[in-house]
Amino acid sequence: MHLDKLLKQPQALPSVPKVVRRLIDTFEQAEVDPMLVASLIEEDPVLTAKLLKTANSAFFGLSRNVTNAREAMNILGLIKVRALVVASALGEGFHTVGGVNLNQFWRYSLNTANLSRYIALPIRIDENTAFTAGLIHAVGELVMHVGMPEAMIELDRNVPMLDLKRAKAERSLFGYSYAEVGAALAREWKFPRRMINAIEHQTAPFDNDVYEPIAGVIHIGSWRARAEEADLRGELLINTYPDPVGVVLGIDPDTVVAERIPSISRHPVETESDPPVEAAKDSVPH
Repeated sequence: MHLDKLLKQPQALPSVPKVVRRLIDTFEQAEVDPMLVASLIEEDPVLTAKLLKTANSAFFGLSRNVTNAREAMNILGLIKVRALVVASALGEGFHTVGGVNLNQFWRYSLNTANLSRYIALPIRIDENTAFTAGLIHAVGELVMHVGMPEAMIELDRNVPMLDLKRAKAERSLFGYSYAEVGAALAREWKFPRRMINAIEHQTAPFDNDVYEPIAGVIHIGSWRARAEEADLRGELLINTYPDPVGVVLGIDPDTVVAERIPSISRHPVETESDPPVEAAKDSVPH
């Protein structure tokens, strides 16, 4: 299916909630009041509930439960809370996706977000954009599963969704990957241009006319998160490290090749519903 046709499929691109639209507008504001953002979030009870459920999950391991958006803001900070609300809206748009283990998908996405921020900080790249783009970088997979389920489930059987070669397999079959599809959704929701570029060029960050270092950060963050899902260790981990991208960015490979790094959580992320076990198995990397 051509990309233009995919994007026109019913429910392929969920509409952006009003509150999330206003949150996205704050990404490019020089000064943002976290408590005003918290008040804005609380205007949407559904998104607030989803934020609190994620914040109180084992993934974050908070010492006490948070009960409102202001508490979440005080404990997790603006960058994480704002991004989590955006991701929650996407999760609501893709409430159930056949063949996709949504718990695993969002755990992987949160790990990519944390890793992207972890990688961005020492090389002085915008941690806010890195975290948010990392969190939603793979949402194109959900669009593709909704828009062409039969083709995607067949692909899942041959190349699991979080396999390191997934983007290459998708381009071979369709002529595009989750990166281009995710960027299309980001354009529809009017994300900042820099974030759109980072998502679109994440799989080949320096093979295009738009030089966006955050694309390289996501490239390495998502590699490490996928390696964790596949339980790669030792030489297998080292041998798959995308060294050319790391060199361009000036990343110390030891900070991401270590088998255990603080930015990775191994706890699940709770979602409203899970797919059948048989369907979920096809999404687990081998």
